[in-house]
Amino acid sequence: MAADNLTAVLYKVNDLRLEQRPIPEPDDDQVLLQMACVGICGSDVHYLVEGRIGDFVVNEPMIIGHEASGIVAKVGKNVKHLREGDRVAIEPGVPCRKCRFCREGRYNLCADMVFCATPPTHGNLARYYVHAADFCYKLPDHVSLEEGALLEPLSVGVHACRRAGVALGSTVLITGAGPIGLVTLITAKAMGAAKVLITDIVDHRLGIAKELGADYTFLSKVGQDEHETVKSFHSLLAGPPDITIDCSGAEANIRLAILATKSGGVVVLVGLGAPEQKIPLVNATIREVDIRGIFRYANDYPIALSMVASGAAKVKQLITHNFSLEDTLKAFEVAKTGVGNPIKVMIHPLQDKV
Repeated sequence: MAADNLTAVLYKVNDLRLEQRPIPEPDDDQVLLQMACVGICGSDVHYLVEGRIGDFVVNEPMIIGHEASGIVAKVGKNVKHLREGDRVAIEPGVPCRKCRFCREGRYNLCADMVFCATPPTHGNLARYYVHAADFCYKLPDHVSLEEGALLEPLSVGVHACRRAGVALGSTVLITGAGPIGLVTLITAKAMGAAKVLITDIVDHRLGIAKELGADYTFLSKVGQDEHETVKSFHSLLAGPPDITIDCSGAEANIRLAILATKSGGVVVLVGLGAPEQKIPLVNATIREVDIRGIFRYANDYPIALSMVASGAAKVKQLITHNFSLEDTLKAFEVAKTGVGNPIKVMIHPLQDKV
């Protein structure tokens, strides 16, 4: 095993450095992974630019990265389902496994969750990384390592659609066509949604959404009249959607989600915006529109993997930019500035040149 463990470490706002770190040793229930692919998430960029997300603050140097796949380099003595050389997707959050929420199967709500690249926990943008073996999922031979890394955002879309109750024949509105909006679109169609309308303020993203199976797209504009916009949604869908999933966190979109959704329908909030927002709550109440939040995912990785393995979820085309680990700073600059219309920026620690 090479001694090189080049690692991307965030020190403070706009201070991301590449440095050598010791190769870690796996505990009895862990595996050592040679990292293959790590995608840049919006939260990674937020930590870089703001130094915090809510109460999670970068107070000391933190290894970044959590959307990842790798190859098993060493296994702990208690690990039986994986062996050296296995290619795996990494579910980045490891719960306590003992609390009420873990026992009920809602481990994403575990108060003691340890999640990659969420302060103070280190992430996995490095040559080598150790992780709990039971949160590593072996990839079938025909599923690429890039697709394995994309299971992380795809699992968010799966969790959102499951919480929403998307089923055969559903009519779905998705507000926001960033990476999470697009994987939610992919998931909704795979789960049998008959019609999906997706909105965004960037026309380029809507073009990609059409390629991914969106039935209708809508280019939003700042300051547009929300009642006229709702009428446009209903016109495109030939009626109000059964389900609206907001993937933006923007107050304007959350308002539209509530106003547009059919009486008795469901609104799911995925995007995280301002902690307090003004929404038409009475409208939702008297029309019995359910408003549901989601937080990451729970028990969704196996579903996401089966969707990719079967061909129902074609996620690889979300990758628009590829970089070597040595070019991590360039990769984050692309993700931060949006130059070149990136959707998913992928870093490849296994390769010196991409």
